[in-house]
Amino acid sequence: MRIEFTETVLRDAQQSLIATRMPFSAFEQILPTLNVAGFRALECWGGATFDACLRYLNEDPWERLRKINALAPDVKLQMLLRGQNLLGYKHYPDDAVRLFVKKSVENGIDVIRVFDALNDLRNIETAVKQGLESGAEVQGCICYTISPIHDLNSFVETAKGLYAMGVQSICIKDMAGILSPKDAYETVKAVKAAVPLPLELHTHSTTGMGFMTLLEAVQAGCDVIDTAVSSMSGGTSQPATETMDYVLRQYGYETGLDAKKLREINAFFKSYRDECLRSGLLNPLVMGTATDALTYQIPGGMLSNLVAQLTAQKKLDRLDEVLAEVPRVRKDLGYPPLVTPMSQMVGVQAVSNVLNGRYKSISMEVKAYVRGEYGRAPGEVSEELRRLVLGESSPLNCRYADMLPPVVDETRKKLGKLAKSDEDVCTYIAFPALAEKYFEQREEAKKRTYSYTIRSVEEDVT
Repeated sequence: MRIEFTETVLRDAQQSLIATRMPFSAFEQILPTLNVAGFRALECWGGATFDACLRYLNEDPWERLRKINALAPDVKLQMLLRGQNLLGYKHYPDDAVRLFVKKSVENGIDVIRVFDALNDLRNIETAVKQGLESGAEVQGCICYTISPIHDLNSFVETAKGLYAMGVQSICIKDMAGILSPKDAYETVKAVKAAVPLPLELHTHSTTGMGFMTLLEAVQAGCDVIDTAVSSMSGGTSQPATETMDYVLRQYGYETGLDAKKLREINAFFKSYRDECLRSGLLNPLVMGTATDALTYQIPGGMLSNLVAQLTAQKKLDRLDEVLAEVPRVRKDLGYPPLVTPMSQMVGVQAVSNVLNGRYKSISMEVKAYVRGEYGRAPGEVSEELRRLVLGESSPLNCRYADMLPPVVDETRKKLGKLAKSDEDVCTYIAFPALAEKYFEQREEAKKRTYSYTIRSVEEDVT
């Protein structure tokens, strides 16, 4: 039997370990090797990479994707998409989703892994349909979580819904590393029995269970696993590619991976990892095992954000109180899975509750969630919170995107010559403030280049 690998070093691994701060120049040289190492796919775009390119790296995320595609044309390039959230933190109109997906495929994406933070499949329908129409392989996600209302049957029903929607493969997405080996085996068995699609498992090493979870999943019939090259693996990242390759070969599985190429890739990123450690970009703490996630179900990135929030307010001594408050807020919100954007919303509200008093201040995002603007809550929202936000009214009984007017044509007119392409239009829709700043910087750089060229020509003439 053949087990395939999706390599995450260019997206989730670096997002989990160094907050998505890896510039294109850091991995450009190794792309030709990644291209021929035998991976099913190379996860390299989506998630937080788009935001980080604009906010921290001064890169055009679309140009980054095109460059990756040029140097790795044979391996499938994969992205992570938050359904109606796209790569932002709110819901966008359908015309924006359609254009964004279409342009992603045109610029080099082969596989679109799409999920909704609430497992509300209404919120991924548009992205799935457009991805299929654009010729991409569309993979639907089951966001794995543990709560009184999430069980094996609920995950199987989500899988059936994804299959009915037309996705070509399914991913069990364990964003906090809380899927145990036993539960992985049972979940994979049940999903494989329910739907005739390839099944992939995504997990993290956060709690120390990752390797065991992947092995049990494979033995239950999982077809593809997500791993990270060893020098960028472990901790809040994924289990190591080379280790899983070695273990599965011993069990008699074929992987198709080139061990020599893996060593080259690992040596390259080991050097980069060491640079990150020296600069402080990589904090050794995120490389360890955090079993608290088994209690609080907090993904590594969410924990880092909580620490940062409390540190900024000089309240880090109250971290334990905040960690204890997170499950209570999650229960009040009807047990949403703690994945972007829900993890950020729950974390911010938990900090506010501890520092200011329970629900003395309610974030705009939590209010929008209670109103139904993020989708259908998995369980019942607490009566106290409903009353504080809604009063006597009821939450939305429809897909929120159906209430949003088209935005693409209006944005094209607004940007005018500042937008050089539909890719620029997509960038502005997702992150208007960041996009506008980037476009202005791009124009200034163009003027400086033009001025320098004119001076050079004049000097040559004289």
